[in-house]
Amino acid sequence: MAKKGMNYFDAFIQGVEFGCQAAALLRDCFAQYDPEQLPQRMEEMHRIEHAADEMKHGMMQSLLREFLPPIEREDIMELANTIDDVTDSIEDVLLRLYMFNITRLRPDVQAFAEVIVRLCAALKQMAGEMHNFRRSTQIRELVIEINHLEEEGDRLYSKAVRQLYAGQEDPVAVMAWTTLYDHLEKCCDRCEDVADVAERVIMKNT
Repeated sequence: MAKKGMNYFDAFIQGVEFGCQAAALLRDCFAQYDPEQLPQRMEEMHRIEHAADEMKHGMMQSLLREFLPPIEREDIMELANTIDDVTDSIEDVLLRLYMFNITRLRPDVQAFAEVIVRLCAALKQMAGEMHNFRRSTQIRELVIEINHLEEEGDRLYSKAVRQLYAGQEDPVAVMAWTTLYDHLEKCCDRCEDVADVAERVIMKNT
C-alpha cells in the first residue's frame, strides 16, 4: 500500500495550535509575572517554537516529494511561513523581557496578551475551515474578526505608548518599553498576515 502524503490542511491547524499555546503561555506569564521564573518560561516557549519549526520543516520536505498538492506549492509555503511567524513573534516578547531585565510589568500588557489569545483562537477556527475553503461561509467572517482584533491591538499600542511617554522619565525604561510594545503589536500584525495570506490563497485557488 502506498504511503499516504501529508494532509496540509491538518498541518495548518497544528501550526496555528502552536501559536495558541504560545499565546496562552504569554498570557499566563503576564498574569503571574515573576522575573525569577522568566528563564523557565522562556524554555517552555522555546519548546513550543521548536515544535512549530519542526512542523514547518516537515511540510517543506513533504512538498519536495508531493506530485500534486491540494493547492499551489508556493501558497502552502507562504501559509506555513506566516503561521510559523506568529509563534516566533510571541517568543520574541519573552526574549525582550529577559534582555531588558524587566522586573515589573506595566498594567496594560495583559490586555495585549488577551487580544493575542483571541487572535490565535480565531486563526485556529479559520484554519479548521481551510480544507473546505471553496465552500466555507465562515472564513470571510473570521477574516473580518481577525482584522477587527488587530485594530484593537493597534489602539492598545497607541494608548500604551502615549501613556508611557507622558508618565515615564527614565529614558532607558522608555526605550525598553517602546520596544516591548512594538513587539506586542507585531504579534497582532503577524496574526493578521495569516488571515491576509489565507484570503489571497482562497481567491487564487477558486
